[in-house]
Amino acid sequence: MSYGTAFPLWRAAAGETWSDFTHHAFVEGMRDGTLPREAFLRYLVQDYLFLVHFSRAWSLAVTKAETLDEMRACAATVHALLNEEMRLHIKTCAAEGLSEAELFAAREAPQNIAYTRYVLDAGHSGDFLDLMAALAPCVLGYGEIGTRLAADAGETPYADWIATYSGADYQRTCREVGALIDAAVARRLGPAPEDSPRWPRLCARFETATRLEVDFWGMGISA
Repeated sequence: MSYGTAFPLWRAAAGETWSDFTHHAFVEGMRDGTLPREAFLRYLVQDYLFLVHFSRAWSLAVTKAETLDEMRACAATVHALLNEEMRLHIKTCAAEGLSEAELFAAREAPQNIAYTRYVLDAGHSGDFLDLMAALAPCVLGYGEIGTRLAADAGETPYADWIATYSGADYQRTCREVGALIDAAVARRLGPAPEDSPRWPRLCARFETATRLEVDFWGMGISA
């Protein structure tokens, strides 16, 4: 699994927060099948709403981009979110009697509001790199989690979720996003980005978004 060179540096800078996210009790409950179904469905409804805002954030990235390649990559990610990733949420919730209209009209949890508005604010108040650093934990973290669970999980009712994020389509998206971030960093910060005075701020953006991911899992369990 390789999602570029900037992502591992940001992940390392996040320290234990990254492990708190990728090995959260919610994640481990999906891996071994012990996660209560009610908790998963609460999470899935909120994650549907999250992806609506996440798509808006990636659309904002199109306007923040400096090159056509960046614009095309961000537009492709919006397409993947709206037309591929959200299918899992719609399909699973439909089986539980929840329509897509009901998902869209659901009330947002405070943890969802905090996370999505943070990402959007990173894009509005910062530049393309600020937005990428805030977006990366979700996109690439889910790819990392999906890959690990696909290798470790036994029989679990959450096999569809694991298959979505470990599957070829999502993993391709992760590699493309990793390459997008690497090219954007090199373009704006040069060949030694860690020497840039901006680097600590980008690491802080990434770590904050990762902490909000931890809270998002916790919302699913504790609601």
